Amino acid sequence: EAKEGVKVEAATQTFATITLQNYFRMYHKLAGMTGTAETEAGEFWDIYKLDVVTIPTNKPVARVDMDDRVYKTKKEKYNAVIEEIVEMVKIGRPVLVGTTSVEISELLSRMLTMRHIPHNVLNAKLHQREAEIVAQAGRKGVVTIATNMAGRGTDIKLTPEVKEAGGLAIIGTERHESRRVDRQLRGRAGRQGDPGSSVFYVSFEDTVMRLFASDRVVKMLDRLGLKDGERIEAPMVTRSIENAQKRVEENNFGIRKHLLEYDDVMNAQRNVIYTRRHHALMGERIGIDIMNMIYDSVEDMVDSFGAPEDYQEFRMKVFTVFAIDMPFTDAEYRSLDRNEMIDRIYKAAVAALRRKGERMAEVALPVFRGIVEQHGAKGMVRVPITDGKRVFGITVDVEESINTECKNIAKAWQKAILLMSIDESWKEHLRELDQLRQSVQNASYEQKDPLLIYKLESFNLFKTMLSTMNNKAIAMLMRGQIPVQQPDEQQQQQQQPAQPKVSQAPREMPRRPQQHYTESRESYPGAAEQRAAMQGSHQQHRPTQPLRVGPKVGRNDPCPCGSGKKYKDCHGKNA
Repeated sequence: EAKEGVKVEAATQTFATITLQNYFRMYHKLAGMTGTAETEAGEFWDIYKLDVVTIPTNKPVARVDMDDRVYKTKKEKYNAVIEEIVEMVKIGRPVLVGTTSVEISELLSRMLTMRHIPHNVLNAKLHQREAEIVAQAGRKGVVTIATNMAGRGTDIKLTPEVKEAGGLAIIGTERHESRRVDRQLRGRAGRQGDPGSSVFYVSFEDTVMRLFASDRVVKMLDRLGLKDGERIEAPMVTRSIENAQKRVEENNFGIRKHLLEYDDVMNAQRNVIYTRRHHALMGERIGIDIMNMIYDSVEDMVDSFGAPEDYQEFRMKVFTVFAIDMPFTDAEYRSLDRNEMIDRIYKAAVAALRRKGERMAEVALPVFRGIVEQHGAKGMVRVPITDGKRVFGITVDVEESINTECKNIAKAWQKAILLMSIDESWKEHLRELDQLRQSVQNASYEQKDPLLIYKLESFNLFKTMLSTMNNKAIAMLMRGQIPVQQPDEQQQQQQQPAQPKVSQAPREMPRRPQQHYTESRESYPGAAEQRAAMQGSHQQHRPTQPLRVGPKVGRNDPCPCGSGKKYKDCHGKNA
């Protein structure tokens, strides 16, 4: 974009990627039918574990497949092709000329025009008339020039006089990189027992021959001193052409297999992520997955803090991820073994998550009952839920919410957070893997296997990604709550009560006024500062007295946050 002077857009982000081979291997049953699979039988077995079975033709093949006609230069080859076309037209046979590119088809067209031979050119520029041109290609004296992909899917029917003259003549202007394409071109003639012939014209200036033909053959041709336009007919030349094609096919297969080896590494990771995403999307075992995520996070956390002096840092990490205070003291931390620490933190985190879900249902249920009384139990309502930083709109069904006593809200919240965290983490992981794959290629200079290094490094990246994804998702789930209104906003709403707006779109759930309460202390004093701004209203509420839970902290006592400062100099400054 910069080179061409156009607007430089932002870098693209890959959302998902997969090779065709791994995409096909996802099917439980895999099969196919083609007339040219026999030459690729080895690749079908290596990649898909599929056998290739040859089915006999309905009628015996009457087509004559002639030996290749080899020339030294392209100029001599094309002149010979034109002479062959003129010869076929004279005896009343239709001719189908196969080319490897549009440029060659237009070159032959100009040469035929100079010889005043009527013809049709079938390439990408005439795709509208493709079927019509191919349908007429079997008539007497008709010349059709076609590129590889053109005209397939349309039958070439021969007239009786054409069959008597010898049928359709296939002329290939070049050997292709794959024998499959050559066989496809030959197969245009001789269908259902029809007569026909096929021949390929080859020069040593062709791409396949220039890159892969043996030097011994070329040197031999120089010693022979061939005249211009003289055809080469030698078994060694024919074998050289076949070997050149096989080497090209092997090279291309090696490229595809190399690509697949790299994607196989990613495919194992892809299966893990997409299985977890499917569970979150369907909601069938979302609770089990969340429990596993909590346990894995606790286990990683315990393993990363092992020294006795790590208690305060460990405690802060537990609060950061799980929004709970450490379930054991510093003295207990020094005496507990690894499994006991994991068990205690895991149980405390699960209990806190359960309380969050119950609190959501408690706040939302009176509001939903009010919605049912005013508007009925049909429709969807958007419930605002905040994690202290952002507010998410979770859409739930009113009838289902009433039937489950609003327990479905917590499940919908969990589903939304898991899907979001999985998608964001996976996109970032794909970007890192792409960069890794480019960087590991330099390992070949150190006489190391880039694929092996890619496997090791990608596994480490995957473990890091899973840990980060689990921690982010759990931190948001642990802090999720339905925002309620502050007392000063509550008085203003009571003076100007707002009625919920009814429409066919998902309704905003009226938010319940804050009941004067202080949540149970699952963290150090001051954690309330991290709560989201509470909004919304509901006209019916039960005023309660402030509730204090836990021992009172003196001004000169150590601050419970673990900073080492006195409470009055830390979180008690504004108390």
